[in-house]
Amino acid sequence: MSERHPTTGSAPAGLTDPRYGPAPARGDGAAGRRVVAVDVGGTGIKAALLDRGAAVRHREHRATGRERGPAAVVDTIVAVVTELLRHAERQGAEVDAVGLAVPGIVDETTGTGVHSTTIGWRDVPFRELLAERTGLPVAVTHDVRAGGTAEARLGAGRGAERFLFVPVGTSIAAAVMTGGRAEPGAHHRAGEIGHLVVRPGGEACACGALGCAETYVSAAAVARRYAAATGRQAPAEEVARLAAAGDRAARAVWAEAVDALADAVATAALVLDPPLVVLGGGLAESGRLLLDPLAAALADRARILVPPRLVPAALGSAAGCLGAGLRALDAAAGAPSAPGPAPVPAPVSVPAAASGPAPVPAAASGRTAAP
Repeated sequence: MSERHPTTGSAPAGLTDPRYGPAPARGDGAAGRRVVAVDVGGTGIKAALLDRGAAVRHREHRATGRERGPAAVVDTIVAVVTELLRHAERQGAEVDAVGLAVPGIVDETTGTGVHSTTIGWRDVPFRELLAERTGLPVAVTHDVRAGGTAEARLGAGRGAERFLFVPVGTSIAAAVMTGGRAEPGAHHRAGEIGHLVVRPGGEACACGALGCAETYVSAAAVARRYAAATGRQAPAEEVARLAAAGDRAARAVWAEAVDALADAVATAALVLDPPLVVLGGGLAESGRLLLDPLAAALADRARILVPPRLVPAALGSAAGCLGAGLRALDAAAGAPSAPGPAPVPAPVSVPAAASGPAPVPAAASGRTAAP
C-alpha cells in the first residue's frame, strides 16, 4: 500500500497518527460477534456495532467536519472505526468485519472512494487503508446503495424482488435493488438520477450540466429556491411546513421540486420498470405532502409508463449505517460484492412513520404547481 494520502500527498494519519494508538486486539468473543458499520454523510458520520442478526448493539455519531478538508474526514473515519473496535474489545466481543458507506462514486470491487463532490476526495483506497489498520475484511459501498440494501432486507422493500430506493435529502440518487442487493453498474454510477437533466438549459449543477434534477429537488435546492423567491432563509423542512400551512411561495417551490422529482422518477421507471419505489431521505419525512402529489404527477405521465407503487422508507436516517453493517456481515461470510441472492436477516422493529401534513394539490396543467 502507498504511504501517501491520495487527496493531499501526506502520510495517512489513520496509519501513523499516535492519537489513535495501536489497532485494538480482537476480542475473544465472550460477548458475541460483531461487525463495525460506518455511514459517512455530508454533515454527520453514523457508526454502530451490529450483531450477527443485524441488531444494533452500540452506536456513535461524529460530525463529518468536511470544512477541514477531505484528508481530515478520512482521518475521522479511521478514528471512528478504531473507537468502535476498542468498544467491542472492552465488551469482550469479537469483530468479524467492517462496513463503510460513503457518498460519491464508489468502486465497490476495489473498495475505493473514486470521487465525492460532497466531501472533495478522490481515489481514497478505503478498503486497503482500513484492512491494514484492522486486519479485518472490509466492505466499502455507496451510501445510497447501503440504504437500499437495508430497506431491501430489513425495511420497506422487504419481500420485493425488485425496487428503486430513492432518498431525497442533501442530494438525490437511487439504488437499483434486485434480490436484496444493489446494482452498482459497469462504471459504479448506477442510480445517479440526480443528474438526469429534467429542465434543459436550467439551473447550473455542480456536475457542470444545466437543469439536473438535483438542482430542483434536493433539500439544499428547496432552501435555496425559497430564499431566492422570498429573501428569507429557511431549511427545506421548514419550507415543507410552510407549504402545508398555505404559504404561497413555499407551495410554489415545493410544487416545482415535486414536479422535477416526478420527471426523474418517471425516466428511471421507464428504463427499469420497477414495481415499487421506496422514498427516503429528509424530504420524504414530509409524508403525504410529498407522496400524494408525486403519485398524481406520475399518474399524469402514465402514457407508456406504468407508475410504480410509492411507499415511504421504514428505516429513516439509520438505513445507511444498517446497510453498511449488512455489507460487513456479507464480507464476514465471504459473500461476493456483485449483485445476487443474499440471506435476509430477521426484521427490525421501526416506529411507523407519521402520515405528515396535508398534500399540496396538483394544478390543472398536468404538472404539480402552486395555487
